[in-house]
Amino acid sequence: MSAKRVTRRKFLGTVVAGGAVATGARPRAQAGAVQGPSSHGPALTASNGPALLGGTPVRRSPFPSWPVADAREERALAELVRSGKWFRGQNVAAFETAYASLTGAKHCLATANGTSALITSLAALGIGPGDEVIVPPYTFIATVNAVLLMHALPVFVDSDVETFQIDARKIERALTDKTRAIVPVHLGGSAADLDVVLDVARRRNVPVIEDACQAHLAEWKGRKVGTLGRTGCFSFQASKNLNSGEGGAILTSDEELVEACYRFHNNSRGRRNTGADFSYRRTGANLRMTEFQAALLVAQMTRLEAQSSTREENAAHLTRLLREIPGIAPARMYEGCTRNAYHLYMFRYDSARFAGLPRAAFLKALAAEGIPASGGYSPLNKEPFLEDAFSSRGFQAIYSKQRLDAWREQNQCPGNDRLCTEAVWLTQTMLLGPRQDMDDIAGAVRKLQTHAPLLAKASTA
Repeated sequence: MSAKRVTRRKFLGTVVAGGAVATGARPRAQAGAVQGPSSHGPALTASNGPALLGGTPVRRSPFPSWPVADAREERALAELVRSGKWFRGQNVAAFETAYASLTGAKHCLATANGTSALITSLAALGIGPGDEVIVPPYTFIATVNAVLLMHALPVFVDSDVETFQIDARKIERALTDKTRAIVPVHLGGSAADLDVVLDVARRRNVPVIEDACQAHLAEWKGRKVGTLGRTGCFSFQASKNLNSGEGGAILTSDEELVEACYRFHNNSRGRRNTGADFSYRRTGANLRMTEFQAALLVAQMTRLEAQSSTREENAAHLTRLLREIPGIAPARMYEGCTRNAYHLYMFRYDSARFAGLPRAAFLKALAAEGIPASGGYSPLNKEPFLEDAFSSRGFQAIYSKQRLDAWREQNQCPGNDRLCTEAVWLTQTMLLGPRQDMDDIAGAVRKLQTHAPLLAKASTA
């Protein structure tokens, strides 16, 4: 799998499908030796040479598959089909009640997907043409697409390289009199620096929309993320830790705001519009969750806590192992992050400590050892979709050339540029197996470091 410009969903989908890699018992070393790629290279024993150069892989069996399902999901869907009540009803209501209780939120509104949750939140808060919204450059495109669909300007704030999160210390200097929202992303399941984000937002009277699409059960100082801002947005897309194929949710403590969200996501029809009352006072869209998604989610939630605990325990062990390897830096959590959901396990790779082996070659060699990994996101603030939006008739009508030119000049995120060259991702499914799996991951990385000079030479041959 190419390490360049791989999308999060393509990477996660590849791993979920099984790929060509890794869990379980290691194969026995074969007798004999294999020659390195060059006739002048050292002979490598099949038991300890890098698999990319003919050695025995650290692993051959796949990591745990995803999703996990059994009779609970089958029973829930069968009962729903037989009921004939397929429109938004008791299953959605049951999920909303259960998810609000699980997270400690006052209100939960189920939506079609995480993107819908973001769009609905922005719309309910009145974000529109001419407004600016603070976003990170290290996130899935949906965070920014939702802003563009409101015909608002996304203003990128650089990444904190050590944590992979938005650098909250730089948010305030990016605020203007046109800033109407701040959207921190709890990337990979860890929490953004919410103390700083919320302090700035309170002082400047700017609402916070938490993008918690990757952070189910993550916590900030004991509170579930998604419950600290004006709204919190979640995704239940197929790769997510809580999964219904597609699906989303909005959490909020604001009763009026949840009603505004409900109206928008229900084609402007509020909860109080009943029967033949077809009066419409605002615009909206159909962004509702289906009964089928909700039925799956209620069943999936029965495993969520146990799966989350397994990920945490394995991640802690893996972090201890990787910290011992020079050139490998696991993503740091902020002190306030009291629980990491580990949708992704992320670390930075320093090629200089691996004999100059490029990250792409490192990822290829790691995959050969049976450890699938990705290079993560490319710099979102430099992707062509932004200029495509700005050149559209709508944006051209709203924004002057001078304002868009000023945006381009200010759109510099050097920390994120660096992060995008160093990041390595492991998917959440890789944390669901036994502790031996973590030993294999760290063992493969150590093995590559041992043979880094030869791998570096082979990568340039």
